[in-house]
Amino acid sequence: MTEYLPEGSLYGTAENTAAISSAAALSECIHTRKILEAPCIVCDNNHNLIVDMPAARGIIPREEGALGIAEGTTKDIALISRVNKPVCFIVKDFARDEHGIYAILSRREAQLQARDYISELIPGDVIPARVTHLEQFGCFVDIGCGIPSMIPIDLISVSRISHPSDRFAVGQYIRAVVKSNDPERVCLSHKELLGTWEQNAQLFSVGSTVTGIVRSIEDYGVFVELAPNLAGLAEPRADIQVNQHASVYIKAIIPEKMKIKLIIVNASDESFHNTALNYFIESGHIERWVYSSERSPKLIETVF
Repeated sequence: MTEYLPEGSLYGTAENTAAISSAAALSECIHTRKILEAPCIVCDNNHNLIVDMPAARGIIPREEGALGIAEGTTKDIALISRVNKPVCFIVKDFARDEHGIYAILSRREAQLQARDYISELIPGDVIPARVTHLEQFGCFVDIGCGIPSMIPIDLISVSRISHPSDRFAVGQYIRAVVKSNDPERVCLSHKELLGTWEQNAQLFSVGSTVTGIVRSIEDYGVFVELAPNLAGLAEPRADIQVNQHASVYIKAIIPEKMKIKLIIVNASDESFHNTALNYFIESGHIERWVYSSERSPKLIETVF
């Protein structure tokens, strides 16, 4: 099954550059229906998208700009927001106007191809995605040619966050796992790709001092995130605030209780903590994921 990548993934690749750099190569793509990408430089007053290519000027007519535009189920902001960004398309034909020859393009038909691929995804499939925007309740992503999906905030990581921006940034390329797939929408998860309790705990050792992020403050202690899927508990301190970066001493690692005991050495608003995502699973398919330690009687799992 051909994988359809988030919009922007093809632009800059050698194959894509060669295809948009000559009229002959563009003409060949009419027959192959190959998906290409180039930057959208203008959305005109009729909401046609003007695409900049070395070989020719390209025009994506409004109704070819996205799935649902012609039917009225997609708003025109989906077209306006593509300006100054790469857009995907297939080449349909060439035409001439007062400015010369131009290529007639369709982003909608590229999305139709991607939708066929997406419709075949099943729960547990691991796919690439690109963050498009963040809301309090979740992270919206592009899962292929601009087709949207969402990761709810509680499925982003095991370590709880107050907002998706604590974990992601707009434009970031990530991996995600299909939670469910129906004709209306694809629901995604993310936490299963970030490792089990044991996989994360093995990255740390008792007696070491490391950096973390204060995620919550309770009466009984301070939760400090050591990794997106691992947090430890430190004793309460009055001078600590949520989202501060903390230096913590690892006092104990207890697999039976899936607990890590910490002592906060100091905390500040300066960031020296590595926030890069470390994926333990990047591709393929997951049937069942068990977060719990093998020595813990508590079972935390996801069955796809």
